[in-house]
Amino acid sequence: MGLFDFVKDIGNKIFGADEKPEEKIKEHLLESNPGITGLDVAFDDGVVSLSGQAASPEAMEKAVLMAGNVLGVSEVKVDGLQAPQVTEQVEYYTIKKGDTLSAIARQFYGNANDYPKIFEANREVIRDPDLIFVGQKIRIPLK
Repeated sequence: MGLFDFVKDIGNKIFGADEKPEEKIKEHLLESNPGITGLDVAFDDGVVSLSGQAASPEAMEKAVLMAGNVLGVSEVKVDGLQAPQVTEQVEYYTIKKGDTLSAIARQFYGNANDYPKIFEANREVIRDPDLIFVGQKIRIPLK
């Protein structure tokens, strides 16, 4: 599973059967805008397509994660999303049963107390460091 693939039946429920998914996903992204201007969202059978201008590679990654961690989304495409070249090394991690940000920090950094680094790198994706869910995909900045 790569950055752009997600578990379709796990995630934040932000739209119902009678609502337009693309509008709700766009609202969700703009609510905690990770740095995207001219954002446009399309939705077709679980696939979200994003377009616009990302202020940074991190902004693009966060937009992908925010859209992908929505219930009903299986893939995010960014063909229309312009972003600068990646400068920071990151890894992507899918939350498993029993995970905590401290445990993930211990796994990647060797120190559970480094969990704020993970939280800050995912502030738009994770609103509360104690509320993560199985199947959620997050960014792990590497040292």
